[in-house]
This record gives sequence, structure tokens and C-alpha cells, in this order.
Amino acid sequence: MLHLVLFSVFGLICVAGAVNLLVQKHPINSALSLVVVMASLAVEYLLLGAEFVAAVQVIVYAGAIMVLFVFVIMLLNAGEEEHTSGSTVAWLLGIPGLLTGAVLICWAVLRYSGGGGVTIGALPGHPKDIAQLLFHEFLLPFEVTSILVLIAIMGAVVLAARPEAVQESKRES
Repeated sequence: MLHLVLFSVFGLICVAGAVNLLVQKHPINSALSLVVVMASLAVEYLLLGAEFVAAVQVIVYAGAIMVLFVFVIMLLNAGEEEHTSGSTVAWLLGIPGLLTGAVLICWAVLRYSGGGGVTIGALPGHPKDIAQLLFHEFLLPFEVTSILVLIAIMGAVVLAARPEAVQESKRES
């Protein structure tokens, strides 16, 4: 019973952090809300018995990826965001999509909440098995992901370059 209460509490914290991430006007506050979401997800993984996944969640996502996000935000010198009313297409497609997703989630919870516990799936539990999968069978997608992150950082640097600095470098060459 305690596990179910803790799971529900941290699930609500995760949802509240995600909503807070969307409504914040300053990007740094959004990044901090994302840290709350990542930490509550790590606790959810702990409650499900996936200690290694929880540790990876904290170290990789709440640690390294968030440092990268904050670095890019600081590099871009992003100020307070201006909120607009949004496009009509987003409202017309977003609200029915949101309602459909909510109905599907409620249906799945009600249909499959009858029995035993929750299983993680077909993930190997031992870190050696996960490393074998990551660095042998899935090495190419792992490396492609790291190259995409590097390209995103380079794009942020190019976007953050001040126009007068670019013009000065053109004049010097």
C-alpha cells in the first residue's frame, strides 16, 4: 500500500513539474522544472525495482543533459519568453488530441489494473547486459545520437553568435 501511495505522489509531482515546465516564462525556470520531472521519474523507477535505470536517470538525464540544456540557454542569452495565443490549427488539433490521449490512458489503466504487479519489460537487469546491448548491438544508434547532440550544440553556438562579431570576422578575412 505504501508503494502505491508513493508511486501516486511522485507521479503527481512529475505531472506538476511538467505543467510548470510549460507555463514558465523564463527558460532557466523551465529547465529547473525539468530537473524535478527527471528526479521524480527516478523515484518512480526505484519504486518499480529498476535501480540501475533510476541511477542512469539521475546521472545522465538530470545531471549531464540538464547541464547541457542550461549551458545552451546561457549561451543563447535567452530572456523572458513572450506568450502568444497560439495558432488556430494547434487549438483545433491539440484539444481533441489531448482528450483522445486522456481517454486512452484512462481506458488502459482501468483495463489492465486488475492483477499482479507492474513489470519493467524485456530489459536486462544487470548493468553488464545493458552495456553489452548498448555498446555492441545498438552501437550505431548510440553514436548517431551523440553526433546529433554535437550538431545541436554547434547550431546553438552559431545562433548565439552576435551579428557584429560575425561581420568583424568577415572583414578580417
